[in-house]
Amino acid sequence: MGILRLHETDNAEIEEFRRMLLSCAAGHRRKDGDDLRDNVPVISGAGNEDVLEKLVCVTSGVSYLGIAIVNQLLVRGYSVRIIVDNEDVEKLRQMEISGEMRLTNSIIEIVMAKLNEIESLANAFDGCRGVFHTAGFIDPAGLSGYSKAMAEIEVSASKNVVKACGVTPSVRHCVLTSSLLTCIWRDNSCNGLPSVIDHSCWSDESVCQNKKLWYALGKLRAEKSAWKVAKESGVKLATVCPGLITGPDFYHRSPTSTIAYLKGVQEMYVNGLLASVDVNRLAEAHVCVFEGMKKTASGRYICFDRIIGSGDEIENLARETGINSSTIIGGASSSNRARFELSNQKLFRLMSRTWRCFNE
Repeated sequence: MGILRLHETDNAEIEEFRRMLLSCAAGHRRKDGDDLRDNVPVISGAGNEDVLEKLVCVTSGVSYLGIAIVNQLLVRGYSVRIIVDNEDVEKLRQMEISGEMRLTNSIIEIVMAKLNEIESLANAFDGCRGVFHTAGFIDPAGLSGYSKAMAEIEVSASKNVVKACGVTPSVRHCVLTSSLLTCIWRDNSCNGLPSVIDHSCWSDESVCQNKKLWYALGKLRAEKSAWKVAKESGVKLATVCPGLITGPDFYHRSPTSTIAYLKGVQEMYVNGLLASVDVNRLAEAHVCVFEGMKKTASGRYICFDRIIGSGDEIENLARETGINSSTIIGGASSSNRARFELSNQKLFRLMSRTWRCFNE
């Protein structure tokens, strides 16, 4: 599968990953003969049962969201296996040689795997108790934009990840990053639509196709396919459906997904559905859902921490993305906005309960 990268953006991701490693913790290299990891830098643990019980894998681990999830996992005491591509491996190798990745307690492991090959993924997942699948296609340069073809790749990658989880005995849970867009794009001309949009709501594929909302369509089909495969293979799956992912330098770090998410922004704004979530808050939610799955957590979780509506919020979004504020609000006024209400109560209750237990 193709991966397009912009050199400067890629360097920024690696630099952020370097900073995260230095601040969080981590380990010394293990020199084992595992054929999957012969040619990549490896940082891992002492091999005791506690380490193995807390070993998880993150796909696209050197991406904007991937780095945040890895960071949250590390501070929660997990060992993390990160799937990267060839370019990332070479840059991470340079970090290892320079000594930047020789830290103290072994909790990071870097592996290569192909998202279009189930066997490759199963090898990468082997020994892990959980898998976090964040993205199926990386195009941070915005060279091609998020196209219909990319949507199909997203679907294929998600199916393969869940299938690989199903054939890997050690994997107990899988958390998939979906999108709030899988819930909000419905035929609003229909009467009787519920005014509250929550985890039980699904977007309409025909609406996404007619409006050429390829990112929404890709996430929608990918999540539905993942649920189908999980049911067939007995994989314990949960999905997190975030709003627009924001945070420090978010547009420059993830331009393609940001632009793609905001297609149809005026309609989202008018309907009160233009929501965002800080990348670190989203990463916390992923780990919380994973922790909760060990008990009763399951299903879908909508994740947002802000509904963009005020003039200042619109101006901030416009400034950060380069989108004209008039493009966002159109002719909307306060009297004809917020036709619908978003609810993240399911996730809110879970996070309140899970972190309370964790801190105790």
